[in-house]
Amino acid sequence: MAAATLLRQFKELSKHPIPGFRISLKDENVFTWEVGIIGPPKTIYEGGYFLSTIKFPQDYPFNPPSFTFNSPFFHPNVYPDGTLCISILHPPGDDPMSGEKAEERWNPTQTVESILLSIVSLLNDPNCSSPANVDAGVMYRQNREKYNEIIAEQVKASKKDIPADLVLPTSEEHYQYKKPEESPADDENFWYDDDAEAEEDFDFDGEDDEQEEED
Repeated sequence: MAAATLLRQFKELSKHPIPGFRISLKDENVFTWEVGIIGPPKTIYEGGYFLSTIKFPQDYPFNPPSFTFNSPFFHPNVYPDGTLCISILHPPGDDPMSGEKAEERWNPTQTVESILLSIVSLLNDPNCSSPANVDAGVMYRQNREKYNEIIAEQVKASKKDIPADLVLPTSEEHYQYKKPEESPADDENFWYDDDAEAEEDFDFDGEDDEQEEED
């Protein structure tokens, strides 16, 4: 069940947050997550806070979610409408048109955690071989100073969205991700209990209510 899988991943990331990200559910909808990306220290994104949205399909994890920046984000791998273009979010299987191999694209073993970590890596190391934003790709290669100026303006504009309780990391060490030594998934009873809670806390698609009325 996609909803249960997503709720498990959400609870895991809430308990063991990835440095550089804040997540929440939009309108208690487990299929739509709101994500705040904290600009990594010692990069051109330092000091920024970029709001974005992840939308998951009903057949997750068999197909990938979409990831969209809510405000203009000038980057070679982000379309002008804010949609992120990254191999890990492309549908499963080989793609002869783009040359991408199946191992580069989405597969059901991927998680929200792996998506977020891939985004951190992509920020300062864009793929300019087939850019989603051609202008950004050309400028990144040929006029890095101008490119950095545009990013600086976007970082400045993004600061208005920084939550009042958020303390931005000041060093790379504070931003570094460390895999938790123990995961709640190791406890066989953990997910059982949470799935029961999920049925009480979330109305994923309205089907349960309709079934009750029919009964």
